[in-house]
Amino acid sequence: MHPQPMRVDWVASPPPGAYPRRRFDAPPRPYAGPPSYPVPPRWGFPLLAWRWPTSVATADTRPADSVEHVQRLARTASHALGLTGLTALWAAGSEVWRYVLLLLSRHGALSATTVGVSDAMVVSSSVVTSVAGVFALLLTLLWLRRARAAAASAAGYAPSRSEGEVLLGLVIPGVNLFVPGSVAAELEHAALREPATTRPRPSRLIRWWWGLWVAAGLVFTATVAWGFRDSVQALADGVLLHVASDLLAAAVAITTAVLVRRITTLLLPVDAAAIRRMRVVGVKDAPVPDLRTVRSAGGVR
Repeated sequence: MHPQPMRVDWVASPPPGAYPRRRFDAPPRPYAGPPSYPVPPRWGFPLLAWRWPTSVATADTRPADSVEHVQRLARTASHALGLTGLTALWAAGSEVWRYVLLLLSRHGALSATTVGVSDAMVVSSSVVTSVAGVFALLLTLLWLRRARAAAASAAGYAPSRSEGEVLLGLVIPGVNLFVPGSVAAELEHAALREPATTRPRPSRLIRWWWGLWVAAGLVFTATVAWGFRDSVQALADGVLLHVASDLLAAAVAITTAVLVRRITTLLLPVDAAAIRRMRVVGVKDAPVPDLRTVRSAGGVR
């Protein structure tokens, strides 16, 4: 016969001295009030307002080019472009005044004060327009970089040109007349969530902006080349070229601001509350559906 196995129960008990021995005959301690601390406790919640957990993002989870960043840059760039447009109109008005003074000088001499004020207006407006234009250009390029990344994330495919190719296409003379329009058309195509297999079709706003951009570049080049002529008639024609160049620069700046706002609006998520719900009132010329003559026992399905 085999011996029966013995049943062993393991009982865990604290070692001696782990807890102080409690005296059962000791009287209960009286209530001494709430607990107090010699120093402020270091535990607890941080001194922050309550928020949804998903709204707190760290540096690792926050996207580098979010739509919020694009929206902030678009607001700043559009304001800078609007300022550039206003200063360009001021420069055009100064050049018109100079041309009027040139016409008046044919019948007599002008006062030195009038000529000095005109020259000061032309120089100051040109300097302010140049500074504002450079500042607006830098902000627009920064917005373009963020907008291309956000559009690529929304559309699901990368842009056809890299950032280096876009930058070279904007600074190389001659090439900078065609690359900006195609870049804007591709950006609009991606912002509309169009598939990558279809060819971008620029909207009317981009076509107008592209035409103004090309005209402004050609007139600016002609104005710089015309400045090397020193005849009296060439100087008068140069003033008119400056007027045309300033007006086109103002038109390009204002149109660019509108284009920046439109593409940024396309990148924003659609608000469900802003969508107008449609209701079917009636159906015309639709075939009559076939109805079953026998219904199931469980009811209509």
